Amino acid sequence: MNETGNHMQLKVNGKEHEVEVEEDMPLLWVLRDELGITGPKYGCGITACGACTVHIDGMAIRSCSMPVGDVFGEVTTIEGLGTPDALHAVQAAWIEHQVAQCGYCQSGQIMAAAAFLEVNPDPDDEAIDRALSANLCRCGTYVRVREAVKTAAAKLRGV
Repeated sequence: MNETGNHMQLKVNGKEHEVEVEEDMPLLWVLRDELGITGPKYGCGITACGACTVHIDGMAIRSCSMPVGDVFGEVTTIEGLGTPDALHAVQAAWIEHQVAQCGYCQSGQIMAAAAFLEVNPDPDDEAIDRALSANLCRCGTYVRVREAVKTAAAKLRGV
């Protein structure tokens, strides 16, 4: 992000945006309130639940506590994870395994899982549980989350 005064350039989901906000405003609020991108959710505000997870240059981060002035790199939200023509493998696996119940945590779960699979393309159950343990699901769909991650991993590996 480049900043001049309170005018900042932010690349989100492949598109350049100019926003006029304070540099200490959390990225989550810029995404939701300034850009109208509502996939990342507010859950706790203290990086404890993962509902606000987005990618910055492919790395999963909690947008509720990331000051927009510290964002250097492209931001990807759940809306930009797949392509206009196809879901990301994790998104498709979520549907296949009917993971979502209330759905509130799902965008954060999916974003965390997608980033995780970039660094561990063939995880076992323990690795999945460890990697996603900081993403809370109040409905308790963790077994389905694990199965969806394994399915997505296999699809991404071409199995």
